[in-house]
Amino acid sequence: MSPRPAPEAPTRSTRWEQRTEIPLFVASLLFLAGYAVRVLAPREAQPWHDISLTLVWSTWLLFLADYAVRVRLSGLGARFVHTHVLDTLVLLLPLLRPLRMVQVYQAVQRRHDRPRLDLYARVMAYAGMAAGLLGFSASLAVYHVEHRAPDASIRTFGDAVWWACTTLTTVGYGDATPVTFWGRVVAAGLMACGLALLGAVTGSFSSWLIQVFTREDEKRPPERG
Repeated sequence: MSPRPAPEAPTRSTRWEQRTEIPLFVASLLFLAGYAVRVLAPREAQPWHDISLTLVWSTWLLFLADYAVRVRLSGLGARFVHTHVLDTLVLLLPLLRPLRMVQVYQAVQRRHDRPRLDLYARVMAYAGMAAGLLGFSASLAVYHVEHRAPDASIRTFGDAVWWACTTLTTVGYGDATPVTFWGRVVAAGLMACGLALLGAVTGSFSSWLIQVFTREDEKRPPERG
């Protein structure tokens, strides 16, 4: 019997991603916290505004440094932008970093021999956490650009959260809708993400139900003719 080939050693780029994925996810939560304070705290609330602004810019510079290192280690140069579209988009719009939760999960999972959850549970857990973080991020963003706009229907952060919930679930009551250009850009992105995440959860849940019922049928004794 021929010996089994040895697994390929991880590249420098892969090792860098494995070491930094979890710290960068923590940094993304700090970015979100700083942005939330920046948006929700009253203008006269000092020094919290200055602290939140410092936190936002320092974490974004950390994301930029990570991106530059990954470009250098990949050896792709400018082609890295086209081959890693999600990474580039997340750098430009850090509020989308919850979409990288798959990479975070993989980084955590590499420390264990096998997954703690089955495939369906993993998909539903990822989609649920991503939907929650994206909904909160979108609520902050749309409230930021909408609440002072003329004829705006989103005046409070509660209105923004309600709008995000109806948009993510594709219900869309229409009682709270963005009226500014950037608010509609946020809405379009959230609708696209909501459809994808809802489809992932629905498909996984349906597949899990089919698997459960199939096992029940296999255990049932055959009927006599």
